[in-house]
Amino acid sequence: MLVVIPYEDEEDAVRIANDSPYGLAGNVMSGSLERSVALARRLRAGFIGLNGGAPYFADVPFGGYKESGIGRQNGVAGFEQYLEVKSVAWPVG
Repeated sequence: MLVVIPYEDEEDAVRIANDSPYGLAGNVMSGSLERSVALARRLRAGFIGLNGGAPYFADVPFGGYKESGIGRQNGVAGFEQYLEVKSVAWPVG
């Protein structure tokens, strides 16, 4: 299924996309790589493909924002969620 929602300009498109309670993934299609990267940075989603690109490798973190979940799988970010950090302090002097 494909859902298409009309928009007035980039500001409106970003508002519509970010208004969703979900944020797993999205895609930006543009003739300009610089413009698509700038737009992708403004979108609240865990993965943004540019012009249909969607690499899925073991070192690429994947996970959502908002109601699409927390945490990441794959990559360093995927392992870090299983680590426990501890601080230890002792008197100086």
